[in-house]
Amino acid sequence: MAIDPKLLEELRERRQIARNAGGADKLAKRKEKGLMGARERLEMFFEPGTFQEFGMHAQHSCHRFGMEKKQLPYDGVVCGSGLVDGRAVAAYAQDFTVSGGSLGRIHAKKICDLMDFAHEAGMPVVGVNDSGGARIQEGVDSLSGYGQVFFKNVLLSGVVPQIAVIAGPCAGGAAYSPALTDFLIMTKENSNMFICGPDVIKSATGETAQLEQFASAAAHASISGNIHLVADDDSHAMELTAKLLSFLPSNNISDPPHEFPDLDMSEDPQMNEIVPASGKEALDVMAVIDRLVDDGDFFEIMPDFARNIVVGYARIEGLVVGIVANNPMVKAGTLDIDSSDKGARFIRTCNIYNIPIVTLVDVPGFMPGLAQEQGGIIRHGAKMLFAYAASTVPKITLIMRKAYGGAYLAMCSADLGADMVFAWPTAEIAVMGGEGAARILFRKEIKEADDPKAKAAELCEAYRNEFSSPYQAASNAMITDVIEPSQTRPAIALALRNTLNKRDTRPPKKHGNIPL
Repeated sequence: MAIDPKLLEELRERRQIARNAGGADKLAKRKEKGLMGARERLEMFFEPGTFQEFGMHAQHSCHRFGMEKKQLPYDGVVCGSGLVDGRAVAAYAQDFTVSGGSLGRIHAKKICDLMDFAHEAGMPVVGVNDSGGARIQEGVDSLSGYGQVFFKNVLLSGVVPQIAVIAGPCAGGAAYSPALTDFLIMTKENSNMFICGPDVIKSATGETAQLEQFASAAAHASISGNIHLVADDDSHAMELTAKLLSFLPSNNISDPPHEFPDLDMSEDPQMNEIVPASGKEALDVMAVIDRLVDDGDFFEIMPDFARNIVVGYARIEGLVVGIVANNPMVKAGTLDIDSSDKGARFIRTCNIYNIPIVTLVDVPGFMPGLAQEQGGIIRHGAKMLFAYAASTVPKITLIMRKAYGGAYLAMCSADLGADMVFAWPTAEIAVMGGEGAARILFRKEIKEADDPKAKAAELCEAYRNEFSSPYQAASNAMITDVIEPSQTRPAIALALRNTLNKRDTRPPKKHGNIPL
C-alpha cells in the first residue's frame, strides 16, 4: 500500500518553503550586495550531497507582539553536518533574510543541539554569524539563549576546533560567541562586529566614532586583534575555513592530518644566502619560512596584527606544524604586549590540538618604553613563558641570530621545554647585546682608551666571542647542535619525526593559572 500522495506533497511544500528562506526578493537583494544566502554558504562549504540538515522544520514559539502569525522558516538558522575533504564537520549559518537572523529560544536550541552533537561525535564546529541580534519579542528567552550558546562554546573549547565566520552584522552580546571560539574569519565588506555602536558610544562618552574605526574587518584585524583572518567575500571566507581545517585534527584526542612521505634530507644552499652579512641588517623571516615549509605553503594567522611576531600553520616533510617566528623587519622583532598575546594564544591552540611547534628566534628583547611598562608588559610577556612551558607537544627551536635576555627564554629555550634546539653560527645567546654588555662591564677601560669608540667595538666583539657564541651555549648543553642554515629543513624535519610520539605527563590539576 503506497504512501498517501498528499503527505508527500505537504512534505515537499514545507521543504520548498524552507529552501526559499525569507523570499526570493530578499535573496536577490543580497546577491546585489555580493552576499550569499545562508544555505548557499553551507552548500559551497560541504562536499556536494553530504549536507544533512538538523531542525529544518523547527519554528519559534513566541505568540506575542505581532509574532502570532509570523512564519520563520527553520527559525532563522540552518544547522547540520557534512563532509569537508572527507572529514565530518558540523556547521550552522544564521539567515538574515528570516527576521534578520535574530536569535530566539528555538534558534539558540538548534545551535546548542548541534554543538552537543559535534561534541559527542568529535567533529569541528563552524558558525556563520549574520544576525541582527536578540529577538526582542522573545524577551528574556532570547537573552537566555545567548547564555546557553556561550556555555556550549566554553564546554567545547579545547575539545573540538571551533571556527566563527563573521559574514554580516554581529553586535552586542552576539559578538561574544565568536570571541569564545578558536578562530574568527571576517569578510572585508558587508560585515561588522562590535559591542556598542556609534550612537551608544556618543551618548555614553561623547566620542564620535564611525563603524569603520572599530567594527570593520580591517579594524579588528590590525588594531584590536579580535579576528584571525580577513576574507574578500563569503566564498573566500568558506574557502579559508576549509583551508584552516586542513591543518587541524577533528578533536583533541586525534592527531593532525599529517602526511608521511619519505624524508628528503637534502640541504638547501639558498638558505645560506638569506642570512644578511651584517648583524645590523634585518633578517627576512618570511623568506626563511618560505624555504623551510613544504612547497612554500604557509597559512599565516593574524597577519595584520602585532606583525613583529609571525604565527601560522604549514607542513614540513608532510607533518603539520605551528610556526612561531620573530619578525626583525617590524620593531626589530622585539616582543611587546600585543605580540606576546598573539604568540601565547597560538601556542596554546597548537598544544590543544596536538600540533608540533617550530620556533624561529631572532629577538633582541622585550620592547622598552613607558607605555609598555604601564600597559603590563610583565603580565603579557609572562603569557609567552607560560604557554611554552605548559605545552606538551613536540617543540623544536631554531636560534637564527639574536636571542637576548628574558625574550630568549620566552621564545622556547631548552629551559622552557624545547625538545631540540638548533642554532646557526650567526646566533648570539646572551643576557643582552654585546655592545650594551661591553659598555657596562668595561666602562672604565672604554673611558680611559685613546679611541673609546674603537675600544668599545673591540670589547664588544670579545664579549660576543666569549659569552654569546652558540658554541658557548652548546658547551653547556643548551643547544642540541649548531648547523648551517642550509641544513635547517632536514634537521627540523628529522627532529619532528623523532619527537612525534613524545609523551609528557604533568602533575594532576584542573588547569594552570595563566597571567591573563
